[in-house]
Amino acid sequence: MLKTPIARGVALATLGATLAIPTMAQAAFIEDTKAGLELRNFYFNRDFRENPGQSKAEEWAQGFILRVESGYTEGTVGFGVDALGLLGVKLDSGKGRAGTQVLPGAYGDGAPDDYSSLGLAAKAKVSETVLKVGTLQVKNQAISSSDSRLLPATFQGGQIVSKDIQGLTLDAGYLNRHNWRNSTNNEALNWGGKGATVANTEADSFSFAGGNYKLTDNLTAGYYYSNLEDIYKQHSFNLVHVLPLGDQQSLKTDLRYARSTDDGSNSNVDNKALGAMVTYSISGHSFGLGYQKMSGDTGFAYVGGSTDPFLVNYVQINDFANADQKSWQARYDFNFASIGIPGLTFMTRYVTGDGYEVGAQDDAKQWERDMDIGYTFQQGALKNLNIKWRNATARSNYATGANRFTSADENRLIVSYTIPLM
Repeated sequence: MLKTPIARGVALATLGATLAIPTMAQAAFIEDTKAGLELRNFYFNRDFRENPGQSKAEEWAQGFILRVESGYTEGTVGFGVDALGLLGVKLDSGKGRAGTQVLPGAYGDGAPDDYSSLGLAAKAKVSETVLKVGTLQVKNQAISSSDSRLLPATFQGGQIVSKDIQGLTLDAGYLNRHNWRNSTNNEALNWGGKGATVANTEADSFSFAGGNYKLTDNLTAGYYYSNLEDIYKQHSFNLVHVLPLGDQQSLKTDLRYARSTDDGSNSNVDNKALGAMVTYSISGHSFGLGYQKMSGDTGFAYVGGSTDPFLVNYVQINDFANADQKSWQARYDFNFASIGIPGLTFMTRYVTGDGYEVGAQDDAKQWERDMDIGYTFQQGALKNLNIKWRNATARSNYATGANRFTSADENRLIVSYTIPLM
């Protein structure tokens, strides 16, 4: 499949764009260039249980993710370019089974045979400060590009990250377009939060500024301000502390708080989101307990499309972020390397939430149980090949209606392998 015209075209265009700067072709620019092709095979099955419409979504596809990151030219200001080539090829789908976001296509529609996109970003570096403009994968507590399907989501815009001061990371950006994880074109940004009335769900831009500071060796604090134009403003705080308890033991505390309000008269956003996760680790075992509480007139505010909200109880299917919802999480992880099986990992968690309203249901409840099993081959011909199975069960005490995610059984099987090219 690597020899298909689409795959070959994306690869050649991406590599060509990266090297098409003859005046900059200095030693560091070429020598520091990194390139890799990730092959990602993704099977997705979601059974909607009692949903009166489509009974399930099931698709299988092969993805090709070509990442090229150049070095920088010499001088006080170094210049470079990054490229991202994406190709998804349908292996199995059908009308009545689409809607997994593995492939393009809404519920009830068929998926195309393939889809692809090419993104470029120019970059400049001064000391430890880097400015990028173009196609971006952003990941911070204000906004995070999702990479939980066949291909990653991207944004168009600019971002500057500075690490010139030891222990301090400053981060600011402006985004104006969004390419969903199952799309080929950049679209307007839109509202994706819970419970608010938004007159116009599309926004011209999303801006953010903030950073993280390592207060001590074990304590890191973070703060971000963000604004989805004419829809919401948000202040987000994060505090992470890791307490060593002895040989191969630690206690990690992750505290999160966000205050979201409306921006202008286009919406009525009003939310306070509190989250806490405490994790005790010993040898290869980790035991976690989490709590999340929404208060205010609406649920959590975040950008729609393919983004991951910064919430402790944002899990495989649900985010437990409805207005006034309270939720608890119990989680267990085990790394089999501790007993001599490196590369094998296991995770399971249970989240339950209640105390919120859905339509006429004034005491809505829901729960979700997740399980992940992953293995990365350590040697031989399959070295670095990764296999992961993700299973989830979600239930609620109210009719699903248009929200087909509240009661579902889900399985995902992902096989991935990255080929170094440079």
